[in-house]
Amino acid sequence: MSNLACGIVGLPNVGKSTLFNAIARAGAEAANYPFCTIEPNVGIVPVPDVRVDKLSEIVKPNKIQYATIEFVDIAGLVRGASSGEGRGNQFLENIQHTDAIVQVVRCFDNDDVVHVDGQVDPISDIETINLELALADLEKVNRNIERLGKKVRSGDKDAVKTVEVLQKIQPALNEGKAIRSVDLNDDEKQLIKHYMFITVKEMIYCCNVSEDDLPEMENDYVQKVRVCGAEENAGVVTICAQIEQEIAQLDKEEAAEFLADVGLTESGLDKLIHKSFQTLGLSTYLTAGEIEVRAWTIPIDCPAPQAAAVIHTDFEKGFIRAEVIAFDDVIEHGGRQGAKEAGKVRVEGKDYLVQDGDVILFLTNTK
Repeated sequence: MSNLACGIVGLPNVGKSTLFNAIARAGAEAANYPFCTIEPNVGIVPVPDVRVDKLSEIVKPNKIQYATIEFVDIAGLVRGASSGEGRGNQFLENIQHTDAIVQVVRCFDNDDVVHVDGQVDPISDIETINLELALADLEKVNRNIERLGKKVRSGDKDAVKTVEVLQKIQPALNEGKAIRSVDLNDDEKQLIKHYMFITVKEMIYCCNVSEDDLPEMENDYVQKVRVCGAEENAGVVTICAQIEQEIAQLDKEEAAEFLADVGLTESGLDKLIHKSFQTLGLSTYLTAGEIEVRAWTIPIDCPAPQAAAVIHTDFEKGFIRAEVIAFDDVIEHGGRQGAKEAGKVRVEGKDYLVQDGDVILFLTNTK
């Protein structure tokens, strides 16, 4: 499947581009003034996976390929963006083409880094961003209800159903709430899918703290964001973007030493990447051979033929069966052959739902 994308958003000067520099190692410009980022920077980054590393130690392949996820660094939004303020229309369009939103929230004090509103208040910042996203969707809802009016009056059944859904989400948007907070069934979601509403997307709040908050990475600002996230059923991840940018310049061993020196056992970026992957409803299965050990990205509980199609589209049509081994069994028995001799290989058919971490060999009939 193609890379799914998380849009990194937030007010100016909250650390978005610093975070992006670290997460994608792409050198996106970061500076202490609003609208430094005009065009969105895009980075495709690997999803850290110790299972790939362990399989590679056994198989010793020519190549290793991790699952990947795309992050898009979108310029800072400001109050009035939904009405076009601060290049708002362009920024909102960029968000529209992502699959989930990582909202970077400033949770640090620093007199040398100006705040667009003059004071650090993470909840106010979140409300500003979320209101602009809701207003942008509300404008689109109102416009399309009006546009479909003539078809509704003429008795067009599809138009009637669509307007009913648009009217169902309208009150929430009027209150500044996200469409994802409205209880919609699958049919209703499908009716409005092509409108590409922004607030349908899942939200992750990324609290950016200062070096002074290490290693706990907790403060009063973070606690307020955690309460907000819990109320919205949104994910919350805490990082220090400045530290992460420094870590990104180091090799794997040096990075581990650096983390240990500052009292951390895991990179905040690794946690953010995994949370984003989880939020997008993705999982991975593994293939292992002398040529390549690879993690393949699929939706959670993906049927085996569709999982095979990620390798090659012909594999779905020609699917015969899948030979599946649990990852732990492969490691315990020293590889596929050892697991097979121990009777750990399962033969699964078209109805099998692939589980995260399955090590699979697909048998297909392709010409």
